[in-house]
Amino acid sequence: MYARLACWTLLAALVSASLPTVADPLVSLKDPTRDDDGPGVFKYPTDPVYKPGTFDITAFEVHRKGANLVFKVTVRSRITDPWDSRSWDGNGFSLQFAQIYVDQDHKDGSGFCEGLPGLNVKFKKESCWEKVVLISPQGRSRLKSEVRQKAAALEKGVVIPKVTRVKGKTLEAVVKARDLGGVPKKGWGWLVVMQSNEGYPDRNDLLTRKVNEYAGKHRFGGGSDWNCDPQVLDMVVAPGKGLDGEKEAQHKALAFTCNEADPDGSPLVELPMVYP
Repeated sequence: MYARLACWTLLAALVSASLPTVADPLVSLKDPTRDDDGPGVFKYPTDPVYKPGTFDITAFEVHRKGANLVFKVTVRSRITDPWDSRSWDGNGFSLQFAQIYVDQDHKDGSGFCEGLPGLNVKFKKESCWEKVVLISPQGRSRLKSEVRQKAAALEKGVVIPKVTRVKGKTLEAVVKARDLGGVPKKGWGWLVVMQSNEGYPDRNDLLTRKVNEYAGKHRFGGGSDWNCDPQVLDMVVAPGKGLDGEKEAQHKALAFTCNEADPDGSPLVELPMVYP
């Protein structure tokens, strides 16, 4: 009996050793649920394709796979493709548009201190970014064209993934590590923001869907009809543990003021990074 038990133990050990191991993520952040309301007042569009939780970030991870990095952004609701993105060279989803900003040196004023066109945000001077990874339903050629036309001054910092795909509730983007400037290091800052994909954006907006004063069939509400409000539905804030207090921190970070006399001249919100 003991010999048989020893044999089974050895067999189990050999099987276990032969199974592939899953490496710990290089970066892992959590975000509380039900905070996909920007500064606390944004409302979803009225069309039923915008299901509750569609833009509600719950987790963010970065994994290394050989010479590549895999970025994963998970939301509360299963990701769908109501507009059949494959028919327009898309990536298998239609609604979400995640942008991942990376601060690689944590130095005042180093890098880009404005968000991509259409977000209506800036970054705190100690948290300006060197790279931003776009996870969009749009194909690579459309993304490259939009960036070239609307964000030429920021183009060298924009990383368009090799592959973008969907797995259940998770958006995945495969990026060459060298395109990001190397494998993520301790001390790098991260900001994950969620917007909504817009295939027919305003001429100065980079594929972002508007947040207006009142919600419509395909427009978010609770914001402003001017460009003084941040067009951010959800974001990951420090400490990135998914704590309830992070909801309040997000609402505070995205709180905006519109100058009625000069709405487009109103100061933009300045967003912080998370330094895990």
